[in-house]
Amino acid sequence: MTVSVDTERTITVTVNGVPRRATVPVRRLLSDALRHDLGLTGTHVGCEHGVCGACTVLVDGAPTRSCLVLAVQVDGGSVQTVEGLAAEDGTLHPVQEAFRECHALQCGFCTPGFLMTIKAGLEDRDRSAELTEEEVDEMVGGNLCRCTGYANIKKAVRHAAATMRDSA
Repeated sequence: MTVSVDTERTITVTVNGVPRRATVPVRRLLSDALRHDLGLTGTHVGCEHGVCGACTVLVDGAPTRSCLVLAVQVDGGSVQTVEGLAAEDGTLHPVQEAFRECHALQCGFCTPGFLMTIKAGLEDRDRSAELTEEEVDEMVGGNLCRCTGYANIKKAVRHAAATMRDSA
């Protein structure tokens, strides 16, 4: 008796608003599919255990560690990566602008994961309410940075929240 096992599968995923198709091994991680199959290298892979947060993308709007999800699991879904944050005309997203203005990065390796996590956190709250320190801590607490000490990252969260509140 011969058992047939599919080793590859063609998936269709909307990435940064654009429908994309890729044939991937069924065990390919989403992070690897984004980087190697779709050429989107902004998603960084750090620990490959879901601890560091560098690989965080938004899957159907929710922050997701792309190193813990198989690409076939997002078939038919929507993924936003750091490459999809800026507007088509190059205008930076308020979180990107805040990171730039507040000097919230050094080596930059963790930055894509922070940007995606913070974007989701700020969009998922009442923008008219004052941002609390607990909310800021929660937004940055799941991502690791070995360079900055988090002070400027937290400053950037508050700056982006104010910008988003003022533009609402």
